[in-house]
Amino acid sequence: CKQFRQQELLNPRCTVSRLRYAIPEELGRGSLVGPLARDLGLSADELPARKLRIVAGDEKQYFSLEEDNRNLRVKDRIDRESICGAVSPCVLSLEAVVENPFDIFHVSVAIQDINDNAPQFDGELVTIEMIESTPPGTRFPLGSARDPDIGENSLQNYELTPNTLFSLLVRESPDGTKHAELVLENVLDREKQRNHNLILTAVDGGDPVRSGTAQIKINVTDANDNPPVFTKEIYTVRLMENLPEGSLAFQVKATDNDEGTNAEITYSFSDTAKNIRQLFTLDPRTGDVKVAGPLDYEERKYYEVSVEGKDGGGLTAHAKVHIDIIDVNDHAPTLSLLPILNPIPEDSVPSTVIAVINVRDRDSGENGEVSCKMDGKLPFRLETSSENTYKLIIDSALDREKQASEHRVSVVARDRGRPALWSSTELVLEVSDVNDNAPVFEEAAYSAYVAENNAAGALVVRVQARDADAGANGRVSYWLAGGSAGAAGAAPLVSVEARSGALYAQRSLDYEQCREFWVAVRAQDGGAPARSSTATVRVFVLDRNDNAPRVLWPAAGAGAAAAFEVVPRSAEAGYLVAKVVAVDADAGRNAWLSYELVQASEPALFRVGLHSGEVRTARAVSERDAAKQRVVAVVKDHGQPALSATATLHVVLAESLQEALPELSERPAGAEAAAAAAELQFYLVLALALLSALLVLSVALAVLARLRRAGPPAVLRCLGAQRFSLAGAAFPADFCEGTLPYSYNLCVAAPARMVPLPGRVNFANFKTSFT
Repeated sequence: CKQFRQQELLNPRCTVSRLRYAIPEELGRGSLVGPLARDLGLSADELPARKLRIVAGDEKQYFSLEEDNRNLRVKDRIDRESICGAVSPCVLSLEAVVENPFDIFHVSVAIQDINDNAPQFDGELVTIEMIESTPPGTRFPLGSARDPDIGENSLQNYELTPNTLFSLLVRESPDGTKHAELVLENVLDREKQRNHNLILTAVDGGDPVRSGTAQIKINVTDANDNPPVFTKEIYTVRLMENLPEGSLAFQVKATDNDEGTNAEITYSFSDTAKNIRQLFTLDPRTGDVKVAGPLDYEERKYYEVSVEGKDGGGLTAHAKVHIDIIDVNDHAPTLSLLPILNPIPEDSVPSTVIAVINVRDRDSGENGEVSCKMDGKLPFRLETSSENTYKLIIDSALDREKQASEHRVSVVARDRGRPALWSSTELVLEVSDVNDNAPVFEEAAYSAYVAENNAAGALVVRVQARDADAGANGRVSYWLAGGSAGAAGAAPLVSVEARSGALYAQRSLDYEQCREFWVAVRAQDGGAPARSSTATVRVFVLDRNDNAPRVLWPAAGAGAAAAFEVVPRSAEAGYLVAKVVAVDADAGRNAWLSYELVQASEPALFRVGLHSGEVRTARAVSERDAAKQRVVAVVKDHGQPALSATATLHVVLAESLQEALPELSERPAGAEAAAAAAELQFYLVLALALLSALLVLSVALAVLARLRRAGPPAVLRCLGAQRFSLAGAAFPADFCEGTLPYSYNLCVAAPARMVPLPGRVNFANFKTSFT
């Protein structure tokens, strides 16, 4: 670490890609391994944003990070012997992952051995049978003690109880294992001493020194001058790790030149660990070694077995068997996932790291070479980070509304064994919504039809907008955004419910006052910032037959003089007496008017046009007809139900106005006397007004004749460019022939007032009356 920190001082922008620490085994939980954050160049201010974490490749987590300063500490007991066995150096690897920006650092922790194990023999008692004829210098293997520690802490030497007959010889095998052999120094004499007891001590090089002992018991027997001899001093065997139990692993063979019981060889394991004896069984008669337990290359790749052959006379021979375990592809790759970003914001940019995948395969060689790939077409891709680590990153832009709100990413790891083994894992990634969609109305413009005289609060129309976003981003509210008279003008007519989009009438609508209007409705979502769209709602007010026809001519009113018409007695059939003028404020069929004659003094004398309202003579006027005639017409519309009004017309049969005056001046008897007097007074005033108007008009025409070169007089400008002459009857054509729906004022100067004329004028009668 010091080397890397010096490198950082030389180049502050350089980051450490691999860190190495070394700690002794059996450190207490919580012991400091190293200042990981500092060695990675991360300051205390950066730690919260960089989110430093560790990913261990092993199944068991031996280390952890402190919350505040992110120092690497011991999490669980570390026993070097159980983790690595005889392998040296013993290294635990892990990856340190940081974010913002994303990076991976490889950290290795070397576990140093301490002298925590004493040498130990397989058995506390070693029994040796020696023939008294054994020549001096003969060596007898005593086996070896086992010390799980390594280096100086492992087995270093053997010591034997001092005596005159035996000495100790320590031999070291090519693999570094030390074996003790008992050497006979002098000739044995069974008759003097049949048994010898010695103590063998195994000593390691630790500080303090640890040792283990075994008792050696030597039994002296009679002579057997030919020991057994194995066919090989060292047997080399290669076994597949998937060899089934009960299979023959190998066979050892020894011969003895003696005869009888001294030539009968019995085979047995010697100087072999107990766990190895659980994996192999040896037939004492045949020397066949069979598999007794499961062999696992990943747990142990090499075994060494010592076989002893003893004849009937007690002479022995020893052979070594080196067993190499051959790996087969019996482990599928394993995957571990570390999610970095889940859920993923919809607006995340490509190349964003969302997960780290660590792949392990306990096999070796090609059987342990693993490749990863991702199934399916998804907006993600796998990118190699290191030998066993992959990064899952965003490959293309995400769209929660068009693609999916949830992605199931299946990652498959496959080794290169034959046959290949594989495993898979699934990562469910959620895409969190951002407000990237505005509400969309089902229709850009709505049309609604409401019958007039509706109740206040009646439903007009319901608008609907949909937002593809989720949550508050997709929650739509409705507001009025304007109208035909602006938002303020439309608001008194309708209102919109914010949640449902329903438009309600604020008050009763009147077709005659407002036939149609429009209002803009804005749909706005609940995102931040909010998005909105607008739709136009055009409301058409439908007419109801709520207005009766109104008679404009003849005018009728309380206290007013009755209208009258003068018809010459020489009038023929079809003579135009008057025109009933009526209007209806409704529309359509509700405003179609028809006229009927409902009452007349002489029903056969008059008729009325069904659609024109013209009252004409049905036959020629005769001398027998009364001078005064009363005609009542009814005006009906075509609504359902139909509404109506009546018009009363008084007709005087006379050749001139002067002749009609006596008829008009007669006081009727009974209840009509007052009305007749009022009617006569009205006609007298009307006649005087008309005469005065004619006089003023004559004077105006005379002035006009003198000023013709100077242009039309101002008094006649209201009549336009056409001339107006009573004598010549040069009225505008539309004035003479058209049907006037309302009363019009004629621009003629009169002493009292402007003279209202009916919409249609009979000029023959007009001329006669004004004469």
